[in-house]
Amino acid sequence: MSSSPDFHLDGYEAVNDDVAELFWQHIDIEATELTVLAEHHTDDRRHSYYVLHNRAVTWGMPGEPQLVALHLQRDTQARTFRFEHEQLPLVPMAQSWLIARGCPKDAIGLRPDRGTDPADEATKALEERLASDGDHFALVTSYTSDDDPDRVQITVLLAAIDEKVPPRFRVLLQEVDIDHWTHTLREGGFATYEEATDWWQAHWWGEEVPLPSAQPATRQTAPTALPRTPTSAPRSASTQRPRA
Repeated sequence: MSSSPDFHLDGYEAVNDDVAELFWQHIDIEATELTVLAEHHTDDRRHSYYVLHNRAVTWGMPGEPQLVALHLQRDTQARTFRFEHEQLPLVPMAQSWLIARGCPKDAIGLRPDRGTDPADEATKALEERLASDGDHFALVTSYTSDDDPDRVQITVLLAAIDEKVPPRFRVLLQEVDIDHWTHTLREGGFATYEEATDWWQAHWWGEEVPLPSAQPATRQTAPTALPRTPTSAPRSASTQRPRA
């Protein structure tokens, strides 16, 4: 199975010039750098869903998300298409974004030959939550670091949409073991933005600061879903050290 994306757009044109230009700018111009991690096509061929890895991002602004979630929508009678897309830092967040746009959950799993494997049950459980219920948290910022093979990591800062849900801010930390081709994913909870960013800065400056528990003090108010990622989410600043 090819790892390069086939967008199945032969004989199709963008629905208008603006869509054509945006598709070129955001997808087509780097199509040769895209690897398909997961994809699903509806039987009527009107919708296609992709989780893509963009190899070109690693040479761009430091810390930018390297994944693209893409939803293609085709008018099979008019032979036109439109699309939605979002850059996201973690595979389950990309899956969640696509599921929210109509992709069946069980149809967008990673190909078996793509990506690293979860190292433990805690990672699997958290990824399941991230992919399954994506409407309680919003993406604040993220930082992807792959320049040091001994410290391949992704950090993600989330904020609860409901300000009354404790703890309000969550940090996700994914660490990759390239020797075993596995990864762990952990979640920490913070009552305030300042506490979350203090941890963030300490972590990226090399301090061994553990993530605090994300469990709220009372179970009655525990959130039942983890995050969605709105298209307006801000990104990390392009600095030598990631800023939250």
